[in-house]
Amino acid sequence: MATTNVERNEMIRRAVMQQPDDFITVTVHLWERLAAELISLIGENGFQSLYVRSVHLTRATYPWIVEGNPTRPSEKRFAGLQNSLAEYELEVASAANILLLTTLVDIIALLIGDILMTRILRTAWTNDANDTAGKELQE
Repeated sequence: MATTNVERNEMIRRAVMQQPDDFITVTVHLWERLAAELISLIGENGFQSLYVRSVHLTRATYPWIVEGNPTRPSEKRFAGLQNSLAEYELEVASAANILLLTTLVDIIALLIGDILMTRILRTAWTNDANDTAGKELQE
């Protein structure tokens, strides 16, 4: 059964809010993982173009979102976003981040399809669980 936009958007919301006490760290990690998956498919320039477009669209609702430089190495890539979100309370910052992620994912889903985009999200955001489980089995 195909994943709907509503289901995919709920997946994004759950991922962002998985650890509210560590929201900023989780946010940057989610973006880094998603960027890595997308860059492997569409390249740095493709990711940068879609990220900048998503920020532009998100600014209609959250004008304080900073674009930053999504082509920097991963540890610095989302520093602007991180700093923007850190200035606001969890409720506002998480809503902005969810909208930004949803916007990017929806744009890409229009290009490659819902099923493939959902697979990319699952791959990007579940590798940690798989890595942890594999390490536990080796111990």
